[in-house]
Amino acid sequence: MKYLKHFFIAVVILTLVHCSKTGSHQNRTTAIMAYYVPNNDSHPEDLPLDKLTHIIFSFTKIVDNEMVFTNDAYDQKLRQLVSEREKHPNLKIMIACGGWGSKGFSDMAYTYVNRQKFIKSVINFNTKYQLDGIDIDWEYPTIPAANTKARPEDKQNFSLLTKELREALNTLNRKQTLTFASAGWKNYYKNIELQEVMKYVNYMNIMTYDLVGSSSPYTGHHTALGQIKAEHIKGTPADSIIKSKTQKSTYELNSAEMIVDYCINKGVKPEQIVLGSAFYSRTWKGVPNKNNGLYQTNKGSYVDAITYSEIRAKYEKNKNFERYWDTIAKAPYLFNKKDSIFISYDDTVSVRLKTSYVKKHRLGGIMFWQLSQDTKDSNSLLDAIYQTSLKEH
Repeated sequence: MKYLKHFFIAVVILTLVHCSKTGSHQNRTTAIMAYYVPNNDSHPEDLPLDKLTHIIFSFTKIVDNEMVFTNDAYDQKLRQLVSEREKHPNLKIMIACGGWGSKGFSDMAYTYVNRQKFIKSVINFNTKYQLDGIDIDWEYPTIPAANTKARPEDKQNFSLLTKELREALNTLNRKQTLTFASAGWKNYYKNIELQEVMKYVNYMNIMTYDLVGSSSPYTGHHTALGQIKAEHIKGTPADSIIKSKTQKSTYELNSAEMIVDYCINKGVKPEQIVLGSAFYSRTWKGVPNKNNGLYQTNKGSYVDAITYSEIRAKYEKNKNFERYWDTIAKAPYLFNKKDSIFISYDDTVSVRLKTSYVKKHRLGGIMFWQLSQDTKDSNSLLDAIYQTSLKEH
């Protein structure tokens, strides 16, 4: 009996050790994925890599159906980043291919021969740099956004690309993570075979930002978490503009909660969904001093984007810019009544809420565009995400 007791205790201890190492479904680590564009102020050796599970070096491009760097400086930068894995052995280092305005996807995916040429280049690239995966950022299948080429066959060809890429990645000795950047609006998902694609990828990184662009005729939240319905903006210029364009009296604006619910209802597993956060803003000028500038008309973009680092250093300290909080959108904004400027952005409060939402709903994780735009001061956006990810729910 004594030996059976000791055997039982040993089994319990080994089980607990195994669980602590592997994690259970209910206590798994929340993925924190950073897209990263190197610049002169953001060197690999200075990055807060201890707070990340994945870092996605951005971008490679498609040239003659092969994945290549078109920026010569990126070769050395990526090598420096990979060398940092010695200090952070659990960090997954990935490469992103594509991005806004990136061409070549439709032609590359169009034939088996072209796809295989691309996939071979990916395998060679990831082997050369000893990477842990790839993110496909095709913006967007079947949609010629930013004058990129598109064709109806992109829908099926994207599925074939992910399938064949997954099969090739599985041949590498180093385990590979395959992700793709998806849009934060519903129409995108009509243009891909969502359930088919999800068979082959580890995660879909939903770009829940730029939900309202700087060219929008009305101001709004470009990276809202909370669901925003017609009744929430009733009587505003935004309401009138949307109704005139859609001829609908009932609608909802784009938001993280909206698109996550939509994808899950379409059959996507929550643990495959990675939610997006923005480390930059969208801004408008010529905004009337009504409703603190929210959902109002404007006279165009104030500037293309302001990084969070700049917001922390300049705008939050400027007495002319007042911060407001929208309880429906669960998002902040800045409004300058004097100069009629409206700024939509994520701050430490909103990224904490997003991270809590990810944990509560057992999503795969949270990602953001992009790491170089964060403040280097204490209580950064990444700090807020990381600290919240450690909390129990």
